[in-house]
Amino acid sequence: MTRLLLLGGTSEARDLARQLAGQVDLTLSLAGRTRAPELDGVRTRIGGFGGAEGFARHLAETGTDAVLDATHPFAAEMSRRSAAVATRAGLPYLMLRRPGWQPDPEDDWIRVPDTAAAARVPGRADRVFLATGRQTLPEFARMRAARCWCRQIDPPEGAFPFPKGEFLVGRPPFPETEEIALFERLGVTLLVVKDAGGAASRSKLDAARALGIRVVMIDRPDLSDLPQVSTVAQALTWVEELPCPSDA
Repeated sequence: MTRLLLLGGTSEARDLARQLAGQVDLTLSLAGRTRAPELDGVRTRIGGFGGAEGFARHLAETGTDAVLDATHPFAAEMSRRSAAVATRAGLPYLMLRRPGWQPDPEDDWIRVPDTAAAARVPGRADRVFLATGRQTLPEFARMRAARCWCRQIDPPEGAFPFPKGEFLVGRPPFPETEEIALFERLGVTLLVVKDAGGAASRSKLDAARALGIRVVMIDRPDLSDLPQVSTVAQALTWVEELPCPSDA
């Protein structure tokens, strides 16, 4: 049976884990950035590998036959490292990267290349909802916004890292109606979001459209040089076509 390492953290990874369970010798690897990640009924490891050397050692020690990368579309460093290490080890590697979002005619989007550019957009009167993750907060410390909020799954371990900001705690999914109510209550005038793609987190964009809120859309890193597919079905086909270990 093929021993597959699935690098997870996305809804697509959870879907793959459910469908591949029992078909391959599967290990789902999660970064462990939330305190209580939801497991998928398969063998799961939590935490990093210790860089490229640690990842190479893990592949060798576990006898991994192939690597399927279904990490976040913005986890560029991890994807590049995983692809390079797998290639050096002579292992098949594939990235599942869901398509990015596209605006509708009634959307008011500003596309920017990175978080540094996004931080320069808000004006002094803007009330900003930062949907970019707490890891990006230092890059927004000097923006001129009147107020901002950042939502995370786990309760914060400390105070917001700069004035005029506040954490919100919530666990997805967030229906569009709830997002509309939240944005109205906060008086949000600007939504800052990474182009992560996917239906699960699209609701905040739909809410922004409904309320006429401007959106700053941060472009995803260019990983077009890595072998990749865009759907779960395509990834499953790739796994099905992997050579059996005895055939390699």
